[in-house]
Amino acid sequence: MEIINRNSCKEFVAQDEAVVRELVSPRNSSLKNQSIAEVTIPVGTTVREHYHKKTEEVYYLISGKGEMSLDGETKIVGEGDSIVILPEQKHKMKCIGDEDLVMVVTCSPSYTDEDQIITDDTV
Repeated sequence: MEIINRNSCKEFVAQDEAVVRELVSPRNSSLKNQSIAEVTIPVGTTVREHYHKKTEEVYYLISGKGEMSLDGETKIVGEGDSIVILPEQKHKMKCIGDEDLVMVVTCSPSYTDEDQIITDDTV
């Protein structure tokens, strides 16, 4: 039985500017085909637009409010919303509330830097 506590997973800033705490993945468990992360987007921050060549993602919002852009369509999202992102769909998220946006992100196959293509050159 594998049990990995959130507090044992270190945060890092991803190449798209999101603050990530990878909870389970092939890098810290016996998983081969998926990963789950807690992602925080600080107030006033926009994650850089990007897409994934192979990975399907699901964003599940735990708290906060965001402006989600997916292939040119933009919608306001918040706590309890799930967003399905297919491979090659360009997407970005902006935190628009007065609290950090926190979400659980699942990736299948698991997240890799090589699969993520940044399409927005601004930092």
